[in-house]
Amino acid sequence: MQKKTDGLLDIIRTRALDNCPRVALGVRNPTPKLIQSAEKAEVEGYARVVLVGDQRDISAIGTNLEVIDTPQPEEVLGSLLASGDVDAAVRGTAKASGTLSHLKEILGIEKLYRVAFLLTHDNNPFFLAPVGIDEGHSLSDKIELVKRSAAYIRRFGIEPEVGILSGGRMGDLGRDERVDRTLADADFLANRLNDAGIDAKHYTILIEDAIRESNFILAPDGISGNLIFRSLVFLGGGNGIGAPVLMDRHVFIDTSRVGGHYTLAIMLAASLVSNKREVV
Repeated sequence: MQKKTDGLLDIIRTRALDNCPRVALGVRNPTPKLIQSAEKAEVEGYARVVLVGDQRDISAIGTNLEVIDTPQPEEVLGSLLASGDVDAAVRGTAKASGTLSHLKEILGIEKLYRVAFLLTHDNNPFFLAPVGIDEGHSLSDKIELVKRSAAYIRRFGIEPEVGILSGGRMGDLGRDERVDRTLADADFLANRLNDAGIDAKHYTILIEDAIRESNFILAPDGISGNLIFRSLVFLGGGNGIGAPVLMDRHVFIDTSRVGGHYTLAIMLAASLVSNKREVV
């Protein structure tokens, strides 16, 4: 079975080049690698990049990019989005908790939903959720997350194919109550999502099968999703491009501070600017 993500990176790249919007990148404790990746995004024509962070720290490395001087990039990123001074924002190395909590406050959002966009070691793109350790606890939360993510994925002209994971194989039923619950939950989710018009299949614990046939992996919870992300990106030679926050009128890409390379995250943000519309 062929997954429907063929050419997705080319689609994202083309849309970014067509838009070339103004994109803010959060900067805390900058490195030459971070600055160079932002410069590359501008040189490639994906965006007009604005660095948001301490001017002295950034100047010590040196760059010709525009800099908004602030000791608190976590707050300024959200403010720039809310005011419309930038078309999109990427967290970069700004702190996660401060950035996301301020984003919720200034944009009046009660709950944030994210879906990560990843590449395997052989550059096979796919989406993953939940990726926050505090996300995806309830069945209703997972359903809402998938529905919002599916609408977002369709913006790229890609039909989502959801591979739902659980804690064991069906033959493991009865070995552990917790595993039994994940198996039952995954079956329930697959049925509900298919009823809602979203192609979904329960792959049990067999992530290796799910990744071959699906373009959107749904982990059992945020902790396991975060572990999948970290195992792939930091141990398995994959690439975590970024996790769009699923909003209607604003584009914000959440990123990990560990990688330090943000060219593709900026490209992803730029590609979404012309597609800002209601997520249902």
